[in-house]
Amino acid sequence: MSSSCVSHHHQAVRPRHGGRLPLPSPRSAAASSFAPPAPRRRRAARAAAMSAEAAPGVAPAEEAGQRRAAVLAEMVEEAAVWCAVHGLVVGDRADPILILPMETSTQRVNITCRFLSFRISCTTPCFCQLQRSGTVPGVGLVHAPFSLLPARFPASFWKQACELAPIFNELVDRVSLDGEFLQAALSRTKQVDEFTARLLEIHEKMKAINKKEDIRLGLHRSDYMLDSETNSLLQIELNTISSSFPGLGSLVSELHRTLLNHYGKVLGLDSKRIPRNWAATQFAEALGKAWAEYNNDSAVVLMVVQPEERNMYDQYWLVSHLKESYGVTTIRKTLAQVEAEGQVLTDGTLVIDGRAVAVVYFRAGYAPADYPSEAEWRARLLMEQSSAIKCPSISYHLVGTKKIQQELAKPNVLERFLDNKEDIAKLRKSFAGLWSLDNEEIVKSAIEKPDLFVLKPQREGGGNNIYGHDLRDMLIKLQKEQGESLAAYILMQRIFPKASLTPLVRGGDCFEDLTISELGIYGAYLRNKDKVILNNQSGYLMRTKVSSSNEGGVAAGFAVLDSILLTDE
Repeated sequence: MSSSCVSHHHQAVRPRHGGRLPLPSPRSAAASSFAPPAPRRRRAARAAAMSAEAAPGVAPAEEAGQRRAAVLAEMVEEAAVWCAVHGLVVGDRADPILILPMETSTQRVNITCRFLSFRISCTTPCFCQLQRSGTVPGVGLVHAPFSLLPARFPASFWKQACELAPIFNELVDRVSLDGEFLQAALSRTKQVDEFTARLLEIHEKMKAINKKEDIRLGLHRSDYMLDSETNSLLQIELNTISSSFPGLGSLVSELHRTLLNHYGKVLGLDSKRIPRNWAATQFAEALGKAWAEYNNDSAVVLMVVQPEERNMYDQYWLVSHLKESYGVTTIRKTLAQVEAEGQVLTDGTLVIDGRAVAVVYFRAGYAPADYPSEAEWRARLLMEQSSAIKCPSISYHLVGTKKIQQELAKPNVLERFLDNKEDIAKLRKSFAGLWSLDNEEIVKSAIEKPDLFVLKPQREGGGNNIYGHDLRDMLIKLQKEQGESLAAYILMQRIFPKASLTPLVRGGDCFEDLTISELGIYGAYLRNKDKVILNNQSGYLMRTKVSSSNEGGVAAGFAVLDSILLTDE
């Protein structure tokens, strides 16, 4: 859903440059959504960090470059320390950590640790433990990948993105209440996408019993890129479940502000140009206010998480703010644990391990991999049947699917849900071209010019989109198959942001590469029946990736965390 250089009225490409979307220039040929750079392109800042004292006969430009390299190297070290001290961390991807007993003897035992076989000395009997990052807090920590300097971003587009947040919040809520629209729009998709079909099955069961969600909570993130072809802010997608990184994203802006306070004069950058980012506290506020609306002082917030969550520290920032500011206790459970420990009482109360739940906050459950067995699906249905506030409810979840995004971009559909014409115009201005595969003209254009499009399945979490030659091959394959398989995908106009040279830091290693950035604007929405309690823009997430990469997830390993430096451009 994103400023339009295509005609949505006919869902066809507006003729430009020979009746086709223009081919990208070599510099701007970057994808609309993030992978570590190829090793041959890395230029380690450590190696480049020379003495600021230039040798005799060194040219002024070379001397300036040496000084800059030295400054960047110093900044990398300071930034790494800052990350450790302030909790800008994630779990390591490395092998499990072997925890040895306090006392050892000369007995030799064989231990196998994933790919490593080795012998150690330990007591009799041996009580060695393997602890995995993402399972045990504090084990295997590394700093989150980040950009060493904030990304430049025009203040006018920043203002536009912030103004869109409450409008999208309201739109999600309105669409979620139209069960017939959701079922009809996804009716074909469910025939070829089992995951969407299972979600719709739960939604249909709630409709059948006329389940009402009087208290509705949404924690959303709308993602955008600046299209250099049209100089427009275009929406990539709208996330309604597990909108990640409000905790770590907030920290990165503070990291950059700290670095520029120390080095800004040398670099010619003003730390006051970095907008404050209160995403973690504002998400916690929304959760705390929802908990208060539930009106049960002994109830807890249930955070549904994945079994091994490397990004748990982003989540723990919300846990901490909830406890410190609102006195609310949060418990973390996987879907399997919810199924094993949960029940719904006759009055609708959801009880997990003997504790009443006021709010269910999903940081898992958005992908098929989160449901490896029927137990996880039973857990999802159990929570949906309860009176607990769901964030998101099954209907909010469905509103965030790619197919609904494409449906909302059709002519006259927004008018079904919104009354304010100015708000509708603002939303449409941010829509990129979105088409179903029933549009034969667009499919033909995509086969002829695959680099101008993105093929998207009904999936979240990064690493799912199809580009280039793979896109062409998939479209040809789907055309031959015909049938309902076309409904499993949508086509989207590819966005071409301007690339810039950026220092990136991953695992303590700093390298420079051409990068592009994606801006996510968080939104918080809370309604109790007819009363809107909260509808805010709630901070932001900036992600930066090398321009040669097609995907964009930080947790998936494609991007680094970043912040914004507002410009007057």
